[in-house]
Parts: sequence; structure tokens; C-alpha cells
Amino acid sequence: MARSARQSKILELISTKEIETQDELARELKNANFEITQATISRDIKELGLTKILTSSGKYKYAIVGSDAQQVSNKYISIFREAVISVKAILNLVVVKTLKGMAGGLGCFIDKLNLIDLVGAVNGDDTLMLIFPTAMLAADAAKALNDLQG
Repeated sequence: MARSARQSKILELISTKEIETQDELARELKNANFEITQATISRDIKELGLTKILTSSGKYKYAIVGSDAQQVSNKYISIFREAVISVKAILNLVVVKTLKGMAGGLGCFIDKLNLIDLVGAVNGDDTLMLIFPTAMLAADAAKALNDLQG
């Protein structure tokens, strides 16, 4: 669980901050109470398929860069399975309950899934809310996410 939680936190951090170096990433993880070595960070970056991209400010930052098909690796699915507590459709919403601190990272993963007609997503610390135009689309998405859990 520790590796999955750490990798989920990495995904959350790179989606919310401009992390330019492994040292910055290590500092952010330590601020989030993760004890980590440089070798572990290197391994996580490789496993998650992170790369550096040029930002509009001229700096480089870590990011998830997928192909046009937005391939979803087994690593993301593993993190999803370990971190998700429940997935429920409620009207046109899908509410995903997660382990504490995991909702943000899982939001990145769910974006890669290209769920049909997903309007947007909002997350807290342990809850992710997905918004769909209709209750039927929300129910379909909830079923797809529950199927991912195995």
C-alpha cells in the first residue's frame, strides 16, 4: 500500500504543482509525510512513465504524457484497485471514495480513461466526484470503474 499511496501522491503533486526536479519532488513528498530516497523517486518516475515537458513559463516540469490513445498502464490500475473504497452513481454524478489522500492522484488516472461525456471532476482528500450530463452516463461510468476494481 505504501508504494501505491506514494505513487498516487506523486501523480497528485505533478498535476497541481510545477515540479522541476527530483529534489523538489522529494521535498514535497517529505512535506506530505512520505519517507523517500532518491533511488525510490527515480524508480517511481520510471514506473509511472513521467516525463519532463516545457511549461508556458519556460521551465520544465514532470508530467504524464500519454499517446493519442491514452494508454492506461497496469500500474495505474493497480493503484486504483488498492486506493478505491467505493464507486457509486448518484443522479448524474459518480462519487468515488478513496483512501485518505488518494483522490487527487486517482483523478489523473480517471482523466486517462476518457470516460464518455465526462464533464468534469472535483476532488477532496478522500472523495472524487465525477460529473456527467445524464444519470444514465453516470451509471455507465460507475459500472466501468467498478469493473476495473476486479
